[in-house]
Amino acid sequence: MESSGFQRRWENRRARARTAGDEAKESYYGLPVIHKPHWDWWIIVYFFVGGICGAANAIATLARWHGGKEGESISRVARYLSFGMVIPSTICLILDLGRPERFLNMLRVVKLRSPMSMGTWILLSSSFFLSLLTVDQARRDGLLGQDNPLVRMLRWMPVRLIDALGVVPSLMLAGYTGVLLAATAVPLWTRNHLVMGPLFLASAFSNAAAAITLILGLRGRSVEGARHRIERLDLLAMFAEVALLVVFKRGLTRTVADPLETGQTGKLHRYGVLGAGIGLPLLLHGKSIIGRSSSGRGVSIIASALVLIGGLAFRYVMVMAGHRSADDPNATFEMTRKRD
Repeated sequence: MESSGFQRRWENRRARARTAGDEAKESYYGLPVIHKPHWDWWIIVYFFVGGICGAANAIATLARWHGGKEGESISRVARYLSFGMVIPSTICLILDLGRPERFLNMLRVVKLRSPMSMGTWILLSSSFFLSLLTVDQARRDGLLGQDNPLVRMLRWMPVRLIDALGVVPSLMLAGYTGVLLAATAVPLWTRNHLVMGPLFLASAFSNAAAAITLILGLRGRSVEGARHRIERLDLLAMFAEVALLVVFKRGLTRTVADPLETGQTGKLHRYGVLGAGIGLPLLLHGKSIIGRSSSGRGVSIIASALVLIGGLAFRYVMVMAGHRSADDPNATFEMTRKRD
């Protein structure tokens, strides 16, 4: 009997060597496979100010231990800057959670496998040590008076020990935001998860150093030496950030990296983060990089402001590009096939 020419569905599937990934891809009709995080501006600002808070406190400790006379000026500015970032960090985290009691509930139990729980405790412990160190800095600066019971009590405080203990949660606060993103199922964040923590840590140090440089620059020539020293740290942090960005991008496939290359997030990543936030400041610091001379005060202020704008743009791009990545079923299925 002659064939009627009808080809059964299973025969057609076998003839075209379709895979399980192809079937699953078509079954979602382009709809997202995973739920994207609800994060918006509150968490973006939290990532930004929290990173500065942690990195600035670590810089203050290092400057106080190894900076000499110039380090004292850096440490003073960095300590007050870090303390000033604690309150907005906490407020942004609480607002992102939706209700204040959720923040309090996170303090009831320590969940080592929960990035949000660990982040809350990291912020709390860092704030505790930072508060003690800021009060001591205020005593040293004479802001609490010269001889009263509080000042006499603070003189007995083991500041160096508290300084050493406070560095650990400060560094964790500066870099854990990248770990928090990498712990999700979003392809853009988890595809190269080992780089996310160091990348956000380098960015936080760059932003904190830029903020300190900006403050010292606005204070005038009396702290010129301190400004030049922290400016060099900012350059080192920017070079580290560039290197980690290259490693991060090379670890992404074309589909997963698409949100960083196309659309509004792609433009902001290209012109806001890489251009204005990193490239232009490095160009302005050209003479300082090649070792001929230090950057002028005006140039330093402009470059520092650009670095801070670029740091905020970087976090905005990473969060919003992550949303696009979560909405793309192709990226999710590609990640699944890679793991298989």
